[in-house]
Amino acid sequence: MDVKILPLAITMMAGPQIIAALVLVTTRRAVRVSLAFLAGVAVATSAGVAIALGLFGLFGTAVPLGSPAKAGSVGSLIQFALVALLVIAAIRAFLHRETAKPPGWLTGLMEAGPAHALAAGLLVILAMPSDVIVMLTVGAHLAHGAEEFAAALGFIAATVLIAALPVLTFLAAGRRARDAMPAVRDWLTSHSWVVTIATCVVFVFLIL
Repeated sequence: MDVKILPLAITMMAGPQIIAALVLVTTRRAVRVSLAFLAGVAVATSAGVAIALGLFGLFGTAVPLGSPAKAGSVGSLIQFALVALLVIAAIRAFLHRETAKPPGWLTGLMEAGPAHALAAGLLVILAMPSDVIVMLTVGAHLAHGAEEFAAALGFIAATVLIAALPVLTFLAAGRRARDAMPAVRDWLTSHSWVVTIATCVVFVFLIL
């Protein structure tokens, strides 16, 4: 397991992703739909990382990525480029923090069934540009270090665990947690940019 990429699991779920998980625990079938959502997140994250690792593995065959210890190697330059994209995304989140609104599809989750929740779990990972960038970063990092997919299992598990926090809290605290979820959801809706920026800064320090 590569612990260096674990902080990126927070970025994976920051924003509409964790808000979707919070919305689902306020539904009538909270546990069932939440489990379906988590299955979607797990499948999407695993597939995304596997594809990214495969792409960079093929790229490395054609163009050697070089040693991870060399800052000027092709692999290092790719990682720095992807980190730059994360920083740009963080800056964009900061600049648009006053006007940021949750996407309309979030409201449809209030009446979601398991199938809808599963699809939502897939889409919040595979259709979010920030998550695509994160998974590409993970794939580049693993390929550069000549590591196998197994090294990403900790990252995938951490992503699913973060996605599961709302339903785990709901199961542990029951109605009190359910009553508190709307307030938490509203706070994350207006402050998710803080989490995104903080995580990007942490990862930049780790990679540098």
